[in-house]
Amino acid sequence: MATIDLTPLYRSTVGYDRLASLLDSALRGDQSTSAYPPYDIEMHDDNRYSIRLAVAGFEKNELDIQVEKGVLTVRGRKAKDDDTGQYLYQGIANQPFERQFNLAEYIEVTGADLNNGLLTINLVKEVPEAMKPKTIAINQPESNVIEHQADEAKED
Repeated sequence: MATIDLTPLYRSTVGYDRLASLLDSALRGDQSTSAYPPYDIEMHDDNRYSIRLAVAGFEKNELDIQVEKGVLTVRGRKAKDDDTGQYLYQGIANQPFERQFNLAEYIEVTGADLNNGLLTINLVKEVPEAMKPKTIAINQPESNVIEHQADEAKED
């Protein structure tokens, strides 16, 4: 397997260490992650997303959803079953699982819903006003500043 050296990326950027680490781990291909439960990631528009996990057989109280430091973690653990029946075949997975998703900056979880064995987690991208692009006028007179200085001179 070919490897890619990300050292130049670390040398020439500031504050992007999380991105470089994500790229590095994605390129290495984490073999420890399970394919269970299967999931979809859907983009509804530029700022709304949802993650849908197939968690058949799990109840609400057996699922745990947490967000910490930009990582969404979904865990499932079946409650102890008092059923003394003997399975001839058990095809519905009841194993505990943990699935993690790295969230970009300003992505917030707005809610979750469990319906017909599908857990849907809703996400929205909320960029703060200070981070949104703004247009700067060219050759705009600074009349407010001049009027404010004139008002201060009158008070003296």
